[in-house]
Amino acid sequence: MRALTALVIAASLVFAGCSRGTAGAPAVKGGEEMSKVIRTEEEWREVLTPDQYKVLREKGTERPFSGEYYKHTEDGMYLCGACGAELFRSDTKFDAGCGWPSFYAAIDEGKIIEKKDLSHGMVRTEVLCARCDSHLGHVFNDGPEPTGLRYCINSVSLGFKDSESMKEERIVLGAGCFWCGDAAFQALPGVRKVTVGFMGGTTKDPSYKEVVTGTTGHAEVAEIVFDPDKISLREILDVFWKIHDPTSLNRQGNDVGTQYRSAVFYSTDDQKKVVEESIAEIQKDFDKPVVTEVVKAGEFYEAEDYHQDYYNQNQDQPYCRYVIRPKLDKLKDK
Repeated sequence: MRALTALVIAASLVFAGCSRGTAGAPAVKGGEEMSKVIRTEEEWREVLTPDQYKVLREKGTERPFSGEYYKHTEDGMYLCGACGAELFRSDTKFDAGCGWPSFYAAIDEGKIIEKKDLSHGMVRTEVLCARCDSHLGHVFNDGPEPTGLRYCINSVSLGFKDSESMKEERIVLGAGCFWCGDAAFQALPGVRKVTVGFMGGTTKDPSYKEVVTGTTGHAEVAEIVFDPDKISLREILDVFWKIHDPTSLNRQGNDVGTQYRSAVFYSTDDQKKVVEESIAEIQKDFDKPVVTEVVKAGEFYEAEDYHQDYYNQNQDQPYCRYVIRPKLDKLKDK
């Protein structure tokens, strides 16, 4: 099933070269995760406890200072109590003194949906799980730095997975424009986090303006952190080969230069073996040789904030509307 999911996604994503513009104002935060969980209310009643159903499906609120996770300090990941989607890391949890678990950031903004809530004579922002549309709590603008946000979440809306039981792998992929790779890889079930940046060059702590000159030696890349129990490296590579042309040397569409080269930066020898086997297999589909660079991962330099989660933050920008959005709509339909 996982292989089928990856292949369906891969077949529907073929990105053109990126015409770079200036980032505009961020769009409304939040967005739907691609693999939705849809159940009837009768089915939700069967899988949730009465307390969970009241909060998660009927938008109730548990009593303050009563929840299991209010004073919880264990390292790990907080999950949606309805569908198990990963929502908050323990290192973003803080004691707000409000009586409910509080976090200053979600894992990424695509994991949650924010909606205006006018109930009880107040204007608030409701937070829901993007995967199953279940009510989690509310978000306020009185949290700590670096976000200034306070996600006030009901304990009964959450589950928890401790750090010892969390498996995590990292792979860094260069497929030309990193905005495109960011949007594609975020959509894959089992991918925990995607961060765009630069790797493979000699300039320390480069800026985007330096990298696009082609003089730093760095490639634009996406650092992908994933759960190997939910998605394999091979399945991620199946998508990687489809979102760019691995036979094009130092060019993807209209983007020309070594910074747009096709590249895989592996972390372990096992990963290297999987990559080499995958290349040997896809070579059969091309008349020209695959020129993807396969090298040991070096230091990763995170790109500026406005490049991160670019599609979700700039959905009204022309490139996002006319190139990325149609591809993700196809993904959602699949």
